[in-house]
Formats: sequence, structure tokens, C-alpha cells
Amino acid sequence: MTKEEERALPIGVFDSGIGGLTVAREIMRQMPNEKIVYFGDTARVPYGSKSRDTVLKYSQQIVRFLLEQKVKAIAVACNTASAYALPVIEKDCPVPVIGVIRPGARTAVDATRNGRIGVIGTEATVESGTYPEFIHGIAPMAQVLSRACPLFVPLVEEGLWEDPVTDEIARRYLAELMDEEIDTLILGCTHYPLIRETIGRVVGDEVTLVNPAYETARTLQELLTERGLLADHHPALGEVTQYQFFVSDMAEKFRRFANSIIPYGILSAKVINIEKY
Repeated sequence: MTKEEERALPIGVFDSGIGGLTVAREIMRQMPNEKIVYFGDTARVPYGSKSRDTVLKYSQQIVRFLLEQKVKAIAVACNTASAYALPVIEKDCPVPVIGVIRPGARTAVDATRNGRIGVIGTEATVESGTYPEFIHGIAPMAQVLSRACPLFVPLVEEGLWEDPVTDEIARRYLAELMDEEIDTLILGCTHYPLIRETIGRVVGDEVTLVNPAYETARTLQELLTERGLLADHHPALGEVTQYQFFVSDMAEKFRRFANSIIPYGILSAKVINIEKY
């Protein structure tokens, strides 16, 4: 395969469900020439309450599917999978792999002024300790305060982005972090950027919100550029479907949600049997 052919290959993106669409959206915004193959594991969501071994098994199955689609790189657009499966996937995968945790941790360290960084995420992400581990690897003296926010994901998936219920839950979750005087908060789940305005109102203007979806796309762009893999022209009209979406269940619900956050018109999502991988 020539370098030009390799550059024209798609980027693989996967998540436990729909939250990773925030990463796909940032890739579309920041790298408009790139093709994307997205997989959402909607039959087995959520990952946040599952064991490390189960998340690793699911992630390996999805990586095998994406490699079958001839992707040139893979973005693990799921904090839980990044925490539990990324080291194994990176070691075994023949293409570059990037998770969402390292880029977010690095940005938070750059942003903090008082060294007090908050992290919110699923129970699995918080229990893994991966964000504090990466942050302390860069800034050993930083204080990292974590809080699991399990109700945020179902609230987002129900479309309750601007709702009094979401406001109240956010106030309850975030109160103890605010008491600790954090000045930076990592949105450590790819669903959370969709309620960024609510979270921002609760924590106030003095707290910098870090969106790992944005930072992951930026880091991916740097990686592809370094390796000479960045697409250098937009796919020709009719040449290929630029964005392809696959799910393990509930394709129509996925399509409706995707169309609410991605401004390109998702015409279809194809259901595949991920268990065969």
C-alpha cells in the first residue's frame, strides 16, 4: 500500500454507546478530510459498571472489527475502555491507538492554577485511578479529587440536557468538589460534554472545564501528522461514504441521537453481531 492510499484510510472510533459521538464530532470539526468508521456497543452499554476483564474482552472484539474495516488509527472514545483496556490494545494493535484519558489529564495540568484538579466520570473510570495516575506522572504535587456521577449518562441519553432534574443532580454531585476549591474539572466521560453548560453553571466561571473529546481529537491530529497519515484531500463526492456508523443494537435510536449532535445528517447505522469477533 502506498503512503497516499494509507492516508486515505478511515479512522476507527469506538465507545460503549453514543457518548463517543462527541469525540467523532471533534474529529469531524478538526480534521474535515478524514473518513470515520464509528462503532457504538449499544447492546452492552454501560461499560462503567462492568469488570476490567469484561471491558477488555469487549474492547478487543471491537478493535478486531475496526481492523477488518482497514482503519489507519483507532480512537478509544470511552473513558472506561481507555482506563481498563488501552494498555493491552496499544501493545497488540498494528495501527496507532489513542485513548481519551491522557490528553485530558495533560490539558488539566496545563490549565490548573492552584494544583487542585477535579475529575468526574463513571464508577469504573473513577475506581481505576487512571486520571490521578496520569496527572501525578506529569505533576506529582497536584491534588486530584474524583467523583463518580453515574446518573449523568442516562440523563444525557434521555435528552435531558437542559432540565431542572439534571441541574439538581449536578449540584449534588459537584458540591463536595467545589468545597475542595478545585479550579479545573475534567469531564471524564464522553457523554458529559453534552451537559457542559449545566456543569459550567454549577461550578462557576472560576473553574476551567476540560473536555477530553476535544483534546483527544487534537492529539490524534498531531499523531497522524507526525506519522504522515493525515488525509490530504477531502473524499470526492460519490467516491465513498465519509462517515460510517455501526452499532450492536438499537440502530434507529442511535441514529436519532447522532442526528441531534452531529450536523451532517446520519442517514443510517448498521447493526452487526460484535460477538463473532
